[in-house]
Amino acid sequence: MGEERTVETSIRERQRERRSRKLKGAVAMASKEAVLSALEKAAPADLRLYYPDGKQEEFWKRAKASPDYEEALREIRGEGERLLGSPTPELTYHLFVIYVERGTRREYESVYFERRRRLNTFAILSLLEPEREEWLGALRDTIWALCDEYTWCLPAHAWGTSFEIRRTIDLFSAETGFTLSEIDLLLGDRLPPLLRERIAEEVEARLFRPYLEAGPHHWEAVQTNWSAVCAGSIGAAALIALRDPDRLAAIVSKALGSMDCFLDGYGDDGGCLEGLGYWNYGFGYYVYFADLLRKRTNGAIDLFASDKVRRIAAFQQKSYLDGDLVANFSDSRPRIKVQLGLSHYLGSVYEEVELPPAELRAPYAEDHCSRWAHAFRNLIWFDPAKGGSEWAAADDYLPDAQWLVSRHRSGAGRFGFAAKGGHNAEPHNHNDVGHFIVTADGETFLADLGSGEYTKDYFGDGRYAYDCNGAQGHSVPIVDGALQAEGAESAAVVLEAYAGPEEDRLRIEMGSAYRVPNLKSLVRGFVWRKPEQGAPALELTDEFRFDGQPGSVEERFVSLLPPVLGEEGSVLVPGRNGRTLRIRYDADALAASVEERSFRDHSARETKWYAIRLAATRANNEAIFRLRFEFE
Repeated sequence: MGEERTVETSIRERQRERRSRKLKGAVAMASKEAVLSALEKAAPADLRLYYPDGKQEEFWKRAKASPDYEEALREIRGEGERLLGSPTPELTYHLFVIYVERGTRREYESVYFERRRRLNTFAILSLLEPEREEWLGALRDTIWALCDEYTWCLPAHAWGTSFEIRRTIDLFSAETGFTLSEIDLLLGDRLPPLLRERIAEEVEARLFRPYLEAGPHHWEAVQTNWSAVCAGSIGAAALIALRDPDRLAAIVSKALGSMDCFLDGYGDDGGCLEGLGYWNYGFGYYVYFADLLRKRTNGAIDLFASDKVRRIAAFQQKSYLDGDLVANFSDSRPRIKVQLGLSHYLGSVYEEVELPPAELRAPYAEDHCSRWAHAFRNLIWFDPAKGGSEWAAADDYLPDAQWLVSRHRSGAGRFGFAAKGGHNAEPHNHNDVGHFIVTADGETFLADLGSGEYTKDYFGDGRYAYDCNGAQGHSVPIVDGALQAEGAESAAVVLEAYAGPEEDRLRIEMGSAYRVPNLKSLVRGFVWRKPEQGAPALELTDEFRFDGQPGSVEERFVSLLPPVLGEEGSVLVPGRNGRTLRIRYDADALAASVEERSFRDHSARETKWYAIRLAATRANNEAIFRLRFEFE
């Protein structure tokens, strides 16, 4: 009970502090009274929230006839035909308890998300092809099945007594309530009254009531995607479904407090420390809620009006290295397709947002979590007139995140480089201070392994035993046999940062990341040289200073491509497309070897990776290692 009171007190104090100060940022109206005033002349919750002219049938007729939508709609129809041929899978007790008994999540979640895939697919096809009664029939059965679920939460996010589980709200229960509320509004009287009543009852019981009466919930004041997704989904559902202005204002004002916490998780540079995938997720739901709120309040509450949100909106274009390859620090996949609807919407709000090429559109079935809000808005917010183009060359330094990201284009090809400082207590943290990525022509030569398979232990005490999370799976030194340690005190101090037309530079002091008593300093410096015609080259310098003689020092570089030991003083990383990265080092000072390892990636695939190890041949109290990475 003491811990619960501490959490509750903390949340309430933070909310009072936010409401008492004048905000120049996005959340300028967090009090219930202010929200109620803005909602007094609210626009109705009707189809004009999604279609400016309110003409839903005309939109879907145009989309159906347009070649610009053809591929996306074909993907959805294909899923629909597949799903019609199979029954709704059951969420059994056996599946529910696997997480507690074994710590694995995929068994339950694969069924859970397949049910959401059915919901999304049959809802979209019911709008697209109202003449096909089988789509609507399957949608009705799917809605009924979801309303019957014991909980809308994942077992990984809810455990305890039945009473506790019923009062728990997690990411996916909030999403489910938002989705059902939106589908109910869009389908309207095409859904039978009993089903619409059931939706309203379940959303009230599973979202609105526990949000207002059973909190505070742990995510209300966190600075991660959770605050935006949970509060944004509940707030959006309320804007759609609630008719009581007092309750609506109570939910919206509370959600605004969480949105402020979410924005606090970003620096003024707009960088998302959780990685681009979680930018799509967390900021996506911020945008979905903000859009509905701005429309319902006729612009009186505009969460897009701050410079910080403007900079967050531009984070996507600063994260890409080449095509769909991204600077995938933290729990992020190496390749990420774009949510084209979200991108086009942000491009219409902010002129600084660079529109991605249409070829990077995320296919309908790619989202294994089957998020309705993404899928639906990828259609209604898609603007065929916004063609987009290949990512242009760009160099960005994000001072708060301490990320340096470069997309370089020359006569020699397309190249990417990203390096980070940061600290080892970031959200979805990896122990990776000083880590870097190098790409060329659509291939990654020095890699970040990205996110692994999510399990109980992955977010528990065993997190850094996973190669993708621990320093052993990153391109950072090993000092006296010690890996980098987790914790906020393991932090880089930026000594120099520069992004320019001819070269980019980042120099950091990173010794605090190691719990090695006699390590006085470790300075890592990057110089990314970018000739106008030839291939770029990376120069890396590590300067070690010890108080006494160290036991050992090892440089370590990570690749998903099999390296080859070359002639003395070089290691080769051959690509699959004919290009090779050569790593040059001083053979008198360092001895090279290659270690093959494997990890389970986010899709639970066993994946090989390779550690290029350069061990110091002499242990001195001061050592400087200079390495050069060049393409051939």
